[in-house]
Amino acid sequence: MRARFGSRVVAACAVAALAVPSLVACAGGEGHEGKVSATIETPSPTREMVPLPPGAQLDPAAGPPADPFTPDEFEWEGSLDPRGGAGSEADGAEEEAPKPNVERIRQRGRIIVGIDQSLYLLSYRDTDSGKLRGLEVDLARAIAHDIFEDDQDLRVDFRFVDSAARTEALNSGEVDIIIRTMSITPERAEVIEFSTPYLTSSVRVLVPKDRDVNSLEDLAGRTACIVDGTNLLRIAKTYVPDSNILRTRSWSDCLMAVQQFRAEAIVADDAILAGLAAQDPHTTILDGAFATQYYGVGVAKGQDDLVRQVNATLERMRNDGSWYTLYNTWLGGSIAESSPPPLRYRKEDNDG
Repeated sequence: MRARFGSRVVAACAVAALAVPSLVACAGGEGHEGKVSATIETPSPTREMVPLPPGAQLDPAAGPPADPFTPDEFEWEGSLDPRGGAGSEADGAEEEAPKPNVERIRQRGRIIVGIDQSLYLLSYRDTDSGKLRGLEVDLARAIAHDIFEDDQDLRVDFRFVDSAARTEALNSGEVDIIIRTMSITPERAEVIEFSTPYLTSSVRVLVPKDRDVNSLEDLAGRTACIVDGTNLLRIAKTYVPDSNILRTRSWSDCLMAVQQFRAEAIVADDAILAGLAAQDPHTTILDGAFATQYYGVGVAKGQDDLVRQVNATLERMRNDGSWYTLYNTWLGGSIAESSPPPLRYRKEDNDG
């Protein structure tokens, strides 16, 4: 009877092993007749087992680029002075310059703002209240306040726009303005208008604490993540040329890729990294910065009055202290720059 019982156990173990490969069962052995010991093997978090985020693309390391990024290449003539141009003869005139685009927004009753919904501290949906919150959300409401002269939340119509679609959303008329960590670059300034900068940020690197990545040299042969459609691709290829580059649709996808061992680092502005690090305490931001970025509110070409209106709000917030309140509410204590960027207005021809 004992022999037959033992053979049944062995047979049962064989069937179980076929049905569930991760179940390892052993029977027999002196003093263990009739007993089954089993262990469940936990799969290791390898890249092969976890798919890339939807829409992500992995570029293999290509070495130093032919056109490397240089930190001092920020060349921009500036935005439009809200007073109609410095030194204008119209300064102090009783008749106000026409504002057709601002008036169009007033007649509509709301301003349509392109924004993100997953950038913690900057623009995200609060899971408890279901409301949009963040520095860029509050900035949009401040602009609406000055246009409509009230604080009704319904005055702002938020539209969620991917990084790669920001310029198209403006030029197609889908949105009136874009407030979505959009850094001012000469290439973008050729196709859209920018406000004077509202935030300064530095490009840095976030890494998990358990991957033995302590410097850029440690990223050689590994993978760094960025969001596609940003100017960070060229920066990353310049400073981590021996790293694979994972391009995703959002920064939350980058964070997920790092957590799932599909990437070892995130290259981004420190204003963005501050939110990612707050979401995952097992990450850290490496010392050192590659470049300085200036965020501006994007406006379609040909809407000068709307650009000046936005700049008037940014100047007001600097003067009445509300810019500092905005910063301290969302980024206080972070590594992002804690003072407003200098005003940047271009010279305008005021003849006639």
